[in-house]
Amino acid sequence: MDPHRPTALLGGLSPAEFMRRHWQRKPLLIRQAFAGFRPPLSIAETRRLARRDDVESRLVWREQGRWQMEQGPFGRLPPAREPGWTLLVQGVNLHSDAAADLMQAFRFVPDARLDDVMISIATDGGGVGPHFDSYDVFLLQGVGRRRWRIGRQKNLALRPDAPLKILADFEPSAEYVLEPGDMLYLPPAYAHDGVAEGDCMTISIGFRSPSLAELARGMLETAADGLASPPPALRGHYRDPGQPAVDAPAALPPALVERAVQAAAAVRLDARLASRFLGCWLTEPKPQVFFDPPAGDTPDLAEAWPPAGRLALDRRTQMLYRDKALYINGEEPPVAASRFWKALADRRRLDCRDPLCAELTLQDRGLLAEWLAAGWMHYSAD
Repeated sequence: MDPHRPTALLGGLSPAEFMRRHWQRKPLLIRQAFAGFRPPLSIAETRRLARRDDVESRLVWREQGRWQMEQGPFGRLPPAREPGWTLLVQGVNLHSDAAADLMQAFRFVPDARLDDVMISIATDGGGVGPHFDSYDVFLLQGVGRRRWRIGRQKNLALRPDAPLKILADFEPSAEYVLEPGDMLYLPPAYAHDGVAEGDCMTISIGFRSPSLAELARGMLETAADGLASPPPALRGHYRDPGQPAVDAPAALPPALVERAVQAAAAVRLDARLASRFLGCWLTEPKPQVFFDPPAGDTPDLAEAWPPAGRLALDRRTQMLYRDKALYINGEEPPVAASRFWKALADRRRLDCRDPLCAELTLQDRGLLAEWLAAGWMHYSAD
């Protein structure tokens, strides 16, 4: 996607203009972001997904004025004629090629931030109450109509009696009714409440927003993993020649405390460590993700390279890079992020006739063969 070309997806703005004006700043209502939109799954298919134990789903409804929530999988769901319930199905892009393809439209935001596609189906009056998210979200209407009330909420206190995070005192400042193909962008912490008007499907494209504490913890854990072979500054043991005899043996020695501080300061927390942590963490497959080995034959990469055909990353595969480092599905493989790997990560599909394919080393081809056999990527001859 050309970041400087206006697009109907963003209401006539270019991705560059949208990121500058709206991203993490203010909402944007987009009428007919997808003209003639057809959702990636039907309501019936979404209901069937919620029955699977490898799919994260929740059912939300109100009973005698009190909010109720139940976690899936669901053997049975309420009938469509019963009003006031909502089914939320998370990570639909992991189970549907059409949903994964829908995510591609939003890759003007870095993949490191893009999280998943959630589908919400509801009957008349259904919703999950006024709430806010800690991340950016695009709310795309798939079927029917949903009325959204939104506001830049200052009071973020939650109702203590609800099983999900519902604002205690919601103060909306704008109201919109979305129809199929319409989309609403909301930045983090922007309060919103959506209520179905008749049978309804809303598709949420959500983004990862790790807390600063998560980033710090991940950096420290990654640094700790690297201390199995400590650098020269951390080799050896604590020594205290000259330690005097004490009359308060339970007191921690100041010299030991100071040496611990010095040892921690010798651990390098730099951009290389951050890249390794983020690259592996952000590409780590979610717990419910399983890859399927190929059903047919794959090319013998030892015999002839490049083969005719195309390569494509599996919809569940996540691949990132930084400088010469490559990360895929939670791993940092022992190859440099060459132009080929970067192109495959950016495009997610690559024709084997592309000149970049001729640049692969034997080691690259060996890893490619392993990942094809594992189902991390696929080969098609046509």
